[in-house]
Amino acid sequence: MMQDDDTTPVLARLAALRAMSVKELKVEWDKLFGAEAPNNSRSFLEQRLAYRIQELTFGGLSKPTRQLLDALADEVEGRKVRKSVISDPRNPVIGTRLMREWNGTEHVITVLKDGFDWQGRKYKSLSAIARTITGTQWNGYRFFGLRERKDAA
Repeated sequence: MMQDDDTTPVLARLAALRAMSVKELKVEWDKLFGAEAPNNSRSFLEQRLAYRIQELTFGGLSKPTRQLLDALADEVEGRKVRKSVISDPRNPVIGTRLMREWNGTEHVITVLKDGFDWQGRKYKSLSAIARTITGTQWNGYRFFGLRERKDAA
């Protein structure tokens, strides 16, 4: 088992995890988290304990990073718990109308707070709209001219 003092170098503490039994890892979990280990998976316990040791030594994630990760998780899960909205910095201001002509037809897209409107239908991405318009896979930002040009000097 690891020494109780915080003077043991981090690398030594991390290396010690490999030599511990699952029972010892669970004791270490209780010491570092103040709760019972959630399972008996050796790899899970080692990885999470290693992160916790480093977190306690060097500090955890910043508040803005934690908020960003929480918001991204909400977006992936399809539910919105937090008040912030993750948006691509390439998106124009809400309400902006994007126009693109394709095969002689003009298409107008309106930027919404949480997506895009095209022909009265809401889309999560410009790529989905571009694919519907063209029938092929497109990068939506490129299709609607929102990517920065690398040749501009």
